[in-house]
Amino acid sequence: METQVILDTLWVALAAMLVFFMNTGFAMVEAGFARAKNCVNILSKNFIVFAVSSLGFLILGWGLMWGDGNPFIGLKGLFFVSGADNSPATGDAYRGVYTAISWAGVPLMAKFFFQLVFCGTAGTIVSGAVAERIKYLAFILFSFIMATFIYPIVGHWIWGGGWLGQLGMFDFAGSTTVHSVGGWAALAGAIALGPRFGKYGNDGKINPIPGHNLTIATLGAFVLWLGWFGFNPGSTMAADPNAIAHILMTTNTGAIAGTLSSTIVSWLLLGKPDLGMTINGCLAGLVAITAGCAFVSVPSALIIGCIGGALVVFSVIGFDRLKIDDPVGAISVHLVNGIFGTIAVGLFAQDGITGVATGNGLFFGGGFTLLGAQLVGIIATGIFTFTASMITWLILKHTIGIRVSLHEEIQGLDIGEHGNSAYPEFLSRKPVFSALQNGNGETIAVATSAKSVFEGGK
Repeated sequence: METQVILDTLWVALAAMLVFFMNTGFAMVEAGFARAKNCVNILSKNFIVFAVSSLGFLILGWGLMWGDGNPFIGLKGLFFVSGADNSPATGDAYRGVYTAISWAGVPLMAKFFFQLVFCGTAGTIVSGAVAERIKYLAFILFSFIMATFIYPIVGHWIWGGGWLGQLGMFDFAGSTTVHSVGGWAALAGAIALGPRFGKYGNDGKINPIPGHNLTIATLGAFVLWLGWFGFNPGSTMAADPNAIAHILMTTNTGAIAGTLSSTIVSWLLLGKPDLGMTINGCLAGLVAITAGCAFVSVPSALIIGCIGGALVVFSVIGFDRLKIDDPVGAISVHLVNGIFGTIAVGLFAQDGITGVATGNGLFFGGGFTLLGAQLVGIIATGIFTFTASMITWLILKHTIGIRVSLHEEIQGLDIGEHGNSAYPEFLSRKPVFSALQNGNGETIAVATSAKSVFEGGK
């Protein structure tokens, strides 16, 4: 095998592992932003969603997304349960079945695994927005449907040789394909479920429900930041030094700009620098730069990240005022900034900055051509994903049900859904007293044993 193929494969495999590790980050951020009584449920959802998504993508999703077909769906190479090499270095009988990804010179299994971890990311975005009130089984079933059908169809339109790609829409690492798809599905889920008990008062008052562990949430944000250095540069699917170096810089620049702008804006609006907003600002900057990381300059990335960080603060406040309850801000981070990041390509793109011919964006003399294609992609993705997701949520709602009982929600999903607690030492212990005599012959009450009693609540 050629040296270049070996290097490309090692790079793609490393990047895919970093993206896989982002599952840890999502789990930590969501768990930290949720209440202690729902921690096991959050962790369990984030653990199982990758397995469920992997199964759906393996069985059918990969073929629907990357298989040759028509502009709307893949029709060849379906039911992908095993595969042969499809790299230009060796060739095989599968050549032509996955034409849209044949440009990548790595073995087919490496291509599949890299795309698989992206699919898993889209699925886990939904978890945070529906946290603290969704039935575990309903979430599993929705995740399977999303990975098998919803995500792959949009992916085919944009990356798999479909009509949006043919139209000239560009989304390098998935601001729309991954993040907006996850965000639209999350929005549909949050609406179908309704807000958590006690979140909004009858008088319209918004009652804050703080997370239980910002230490874990902060750790999760750093893990996601690290994982994005595989998410974006890895989308080269080749060990291209110049492109990787450029994308690393734009990615990090978007993150730091989002971190700083969200901190400043929350400080001005809320009177204090809110750590939760800072965390989401960092993630917003990363989502916003994801579409254009290979198409824009570093100064442009600074502007994109700065706008993304400010947007997330206004968006979180706005969704609360609309009474759309999103415990972790996933919709604001992934949907709002996925849309903005895709628009940013049409504004800030510079043709060939990493060797990719995109045409110039509006701010660099390219007119409205690229921006128009980006807007069409955003609208089409939003209509399809939100509609398909809402139909799925409603079917589940009227069959198995999607929301836990009020008693279970108040008690906590850890006990109701899983029968255990993330923090068993927090269980209330009622002492049992016995009458004993001390050395002076006096009778005293001494706690000789304790009985564990679970108490619900925050």
